[in-house]
Amino acid sequence: MNNVLRQADQIRPVADRIGSDDEAIATALRLAAQFAARAAERDADRILPFSELDLLAQSGLLAITVPAQYGGLDVSNAVLAEITAILSEADGSIGQIPQNHFYILEALRTDGGEEQQRYFFGRVLAGDRFGNALSERGTKTVGHYNTRITRDGPGYRINGRKFYSTGVLFADWITIFALDPEDRLTMAFVPKGTEGVEIVDDWDGFGQRTTGSGTTILDNVYVSADSVVFHHKGFERPTTIGSVGQIIHAGVDLGIARAAFAETLEFVRMKSRPWMDSGLERASDDPLTIAKVGQIAIRLEAATALVERAGHKVDAAQVETTEEKVVAATLAVAAAKVLTTEVALEASNTLFELAGTSSVQAGLNLDRHWRNARTHTLHDPVRWKYHVVGNYHLNGVTPPKNGAL
Repeated sequence: MNNVLRQADQIRPVADRIGSDDEAIATALRLAAQFAARAAERDADRILPFSELDLLAQSGLLAITVPAQYGGLDVSNAVLAEITAILSEADGSIGQIPQNHFYILEALRTDGGEEQQRYFFGRVLAGDRFGNALSERGTKTVGHYNTRITRDGPGYRINGRKFYSTGVLFADWITIFALDPEDRLTMAFVPKGTEGVEIVDDWDGFGQRTTGSGTTILDNVYVSADSVVFHHKGFERPTTIGSVGQIIHAGVDLGIARAAFAETLEFVRMKSRPWMDSGLERASDDPLTIAKVGQIAIRLEAATALVERAGHKVDAAQVETTEEKVVAATLAVAAAKVLTTEVALEASNTLFELAGTSSVQAGLNLDRHWRNARTHTLHDPVRWKYHVVGNYHLNGVTPPKNGAL
């Protein structure tokens, strides 16, 4: 087997193969310990995690959802979400960057042809990374696109402009979502460095600062026909595309919440002073503080349990993709996303409430947890998840097939 792959202008070893769920978790924990060491510095100075993403790809973690028939581990979605949480606790941006990579793999599993699956899953097993060119600014809604794909001889040409292109800076392949002349959504795989592709590092969000979620400009980009997947098919029948994408987002929020909670415990134990009217020697003995810590801990446990349950619901829907099982997975993931969103925001707020004024010193950069939580939980509006769940239970309305649930 060739143990060196060439992609664009780089040469690197083929990625490791992970052989079990336990090994995947252990690998994530090992990498997370490395990534956490400089997470505050990367955020403060906006140092993009190129070397960290190289380690992540080389570890084999980015291939854990490749189906078994193509040589992959095909882990449970509960394990995928937990690995995402582990990485996100170390560094929220690093935890988020692979989200679109895994979404794309699920879309490929659902909509791709056999030869497309064999080739691109093989690239992932070798260590390749996919970045997304999906969302656009200035359209009517997040679900509308101006980018177009048109026939050009044996292949296609793509023209458009994307934003929120998470992962593209670190990717080997840019996965472009574009409408064909019949307004059907396609997903095209283009090698990084292809003529006509321009990547602009202009992401300036106050949170998730190093995801590289900037602009991708597509100027008459050529793509071969065998690299185009008709993604619209995934929304014309029950599938788990949206559930997989959303449970990873839930994992990111869960990890950010755990990070904020861990910082709270450390600060209150070691640095915070008791309130002057408490009559206590230590802030950690304050009964009001203890109760608030208990509240966050319980909500973290509940969120973790709900994410795990949702992951198994998604697993069941992937095995037997019926309307009933897909709806059950969708509702479970929506509930998990609601809880992880709320606990991420609450935990990152509580950090400062309990730690006190000294915790807001800029040099500590503890505010990155709140900034990350506030930024990432915008994927996707929790108010609409409440609506979808309520509308199903009250009126029997099936959740929409839009990839955001």
